[in-house]
Amino acid sequence: MVVEPAAKAAIIVAAMAFDNLLVDRDGAVAVVTINRPAVLNALSLATLDELRQAMTGVRDDPSVRAVIVTGAGEKSFVAGADINELAGQTPVGARELARAGQALFDLIETLGKPVIAAINGFALGGGCELAMACTIRIASETARLGQPEINLGLIPGYGGTQRLPRLVGKGRALEILLTGAPIGAAEAHRIGLVNRVVPPADLMTTARAFAAQLAAQPPLAMRYILEVVQRGLEVSQAEGLAHEATFFGLVAATDDMREGTRAFLEKRKPRFLGT
Repeated sequence: MVVEPAAKAAIIVAAMAFDNLLVDRDGAVAVVTINRPAVLNALSLATLDELRQAMTGVRDDPSVRAVIVTGAGEKSFVAGADINELAGQTPVGARELARAGQALFDLIETLGKPVIAAINGFALGGGCELAMACTIRIASETARLGQPEINLGLIPGYGGTQRLPRLVGKGRALEILLTGAPIGAAEAHRIGLVNRVVPPADLMTTARAFAAQLAAQPPLAMRYILEVVQRGLEVSQAEGLAHEATFFGLVAATDDMREGTRAFLEKRKPRFLGT
């Protein structure tokens, strides 16, 4: 039997034994859980590497159409980086660590599939940066988010100084970055850092329902929307509009577009295959 590359990637991910992650499937939704509750799911170097492997696997698996990222236990999504590892970094090593973390979070941000952060507690430092790299953020009412690096004599290194101002504006971002003080879920929602706030008992149910809703959408149109929005944030509006027109043309050539328009005219539910 010949195994196609994408199917092979899916098999590898399903069979891979992670020390610091749990990877489960719920239909077309992959659930990636950072599983270090004893240390509040801190992002050690090994955890970052496993997360890179897992996210590469779900990216390359066409049967996965949406992803949920969460933390094990009730206290923490990700409480930050592993301080023991940070304390011993040299300047060269710290720069390399930052670039590796940035590459991982760029991978998540540009996965081509919606990634939902289900924030079940502390999302601090690298945890807040991980959440910001996700497409959508759903927070428990007990969640606390922030960038406390300044309290350690550090600055964010995994994209916090860049994504936070884009999400909440320069002034509010600087207040969070310069004080290092965390904010609650309600305030995070008010300033646009999270999309939804739900009771703790409803967090995963809400995240799974939303992920299933997104997974039912046409995957090519989904990928193109994610790409055009991301590109548009980095260029002028005129260039962004040119990208939009190009991808509008591309999506018009897909079977999913023909299925979607035909289903609308026939007053039935479309069945999108990602072609």
